[in-house]
Amino acid sequence: MTALGRHLLAEFTGCDAAALADLDLVTSAMLRAAEASGATIVTHTFHHFSPHGVSGAVIIAESHLAIHTWPEHGFAAVDFFSCGKVDMDRGLAVLRTALGAKDEIRLELDRGPLRTVSP
Repeated sequence: MTALGRHLLAEFTGCDAAALADLDLVTSAMLRAAEASGATIVTHTFHHFSPHGVSGAVIIAESHLAIHTWPEHGFAAVDFFSCGKVDMDRGLAVLRTALGAKDEIRLELDRGPLRTVSP
């Protein structure tokens, strides 16, 4: 069986609260992370919540890079899925630095194995 894609879930802790609450900073960091990974950016959308927090996604030709931030907890949840050749480690390093994360936990999954499924 061959997976169709790689799905990486990252949790950044100890992040700079001001960075996590800054819509422009998060948007810029996510776009730079996608570029650094070698992904092909198709479009992006981000939203600032009141009183704080940012959620958004960068749609890439290879799939997506998404984030949800909780400034009050110094926490960001990042979701990076690709069915192509991208350097997720490089992209996440850019994002981790931009958010000032002190720690990171990752979970990696192979997605969509090619197989025949009977009803």
